[in-house]
Amino acid sequence: MLILIAGLDQNPSELNKAELNLNTLNYNLSSSKPVVLIIVDSIMDESLQNAIQSSEIPAIKFLIDKGKYFPNVVSSYPTMSVTIDSSILTGKYPDQHQVPGLVWYNEEEKRVITYGSGMMEIWKHGIYDMILDGLKNLNEKHLSPNVETIYEILSMKEMDSASINGLIYRGNNTQTLFLPNTFSQFSELPDKINVKAPTFFSFGSLSQMNPENQNHHVWQKFGLNDQFSTNELLFLMKNQILPPFSMVYFPNNDQVVHKKGVDEIEGLKKVDDQLQKILNFYPTWDEAIKKVNWIILGDSGQSRIGKDKDKNLIRLKSLLKEYQIYELGSEVKEHDQILLSVNERMAYIYVLDDNISLQKIAEQIKQDNRVDFVAWKEEKSIHVLSPDHNGSLSFEPNHVIQDMYEQFWSVEGNLEILDLDFKDNELQYNTYPDALARLYGALHSHQGRFLVADAKIKYEFTDEYSPIHIGGAGHGSLHIDDSLVPMIITGPNSSPKYTRIIDIKDWILQLMDINKSNK
Repeated sequence: MLILIAGLDQNPSELNKAELNLNTLNYNLSSSKPVVLIIVDSIMDESLQNAIQSSEIPAIKFLIDKGKYFPNVVSSYPTMSVTIDSSILTGKYPDQHQVPGLVWYNEEEKRVITYGSGMMEIWKHGIYDMILDGLKNLNEKHLSPNVETIYEILSMKEMDSASINGLIYRGNNTQTLFLPNTFSQFSELPDKINVKAPTFFSFGSLSQMNPENQNHHVWQKFGLNDQFSTNELLFLMKNQILPPFSMVYFPNNDQVVHKKGVDEIEGLKKVDDQLQKILNFYPTWDEAIKKVNWIILGDSGQSRIGKDKDKNLIRLKSLLKEYQIYELGSEVKEHDQILLSVNERMAYIYVLDDNISLQKIAEQIKQDNRVDFVAWKEEKSIHVLSPDHNGSLSFEPNHVIQDMYEQFWSVEGNLEILDLDFKDNELQYNTYPDALARLYGALHSHQGRFLVADAKIKYEFTDEYSPIHIGGAGHGSLHIDDSLVPMIITGPNSSPKYTRIIDIKDWILQLMDINKSNK
């Protein structure tokens, strides 16, 4: 998730500017049943089932009992929130929406992009760039103009929508983000930023609708928390202005799982507390599901990280120490040969020196048996190597072999590298869900000469500044543990064509009778 590192307080007079003016707002409510999509960061089926068995999440259990439960929805890749949320709201993988990950290298601007990560990493990148990238450039520059968000499509149909604490919020309405006063110590930062967003828009204390929502202090991540999200949604409901579609982001569980591991259910219990508040707005919970179509969706899973720093952290700089590696926080220099962008259990490795072949770098990284696989693109083909398997695997989009999602590929080499099977003349996926499309998406998500590498279970990549999760859990990889998330649908009788997050957008539009062809 994006982490804003701001100052120490927010000026109340500034805060009031961001309030929703109900007296002047011309909102367009639909006569059909509204859809509320609640994205819960790092919710997973196994821990959810354990919490249900212990009777500790009654609201979630109620929604499952009254609706449909899908335990294995395929996420995007890398399994990082900005990429995943882009896929949810555009219905596309990153080869089309062009948001590569939490950290990546912009070849055109010759700088590393981060939307917020560990404190040391943010400081080295530069707070000014991080804030503008996360608040402005992510949605209006990096997210491709060739894809449409749900918000944009609904706006073109003259239907309103709401984004509450979502990282991706691009819409057609001009909204204002008010930066905390202490940002002024960074002289180049403005005190406010205009962005394109939906009609109803909240982003922590920077833009809030509910004037009584007090969950926005420094120690509450400036409103980027579950309680703030709940209060903003309740504000729409109490004022009877819940639009046809609302996306609400619950970020808190992610940090609990990162710190305490995949078996921890304390975060789920707190999520359930917020869901109970929302359902309790109605006379009965049964009435809540009669009035609203509810969708509860995870964004990524997480997998265990071992406790030994020397063993469980893969230090890419050590693997590639013979090369001149870009130093984070400096300008990219002509003699820099390698640049690293770590996304927890996945990493982009940029080869800046044209004299160094991508395959050579892949072969070196492959020597570390903690690496799961390494892949790169060459002309039309994707090539994949693994420390555990002989040979290589190559594939490209082609009308030869159909997979379980009606996608067509040409595949050659050792299928075991990505654990692929043929069954009933169909390509099927096992350890790496929708592996070909997702890996293709990451390798075509932006310009440059680069590889992607995934870590095996219990391991994650690091450089000297990236956050680590020793003894806890992490995500980012293509592996099934990081890639499958649960979804609860309560209200609608239908469901997405496939259980992938990229199929949810079109289904939601169908629920609202929006017939829109994809770009």
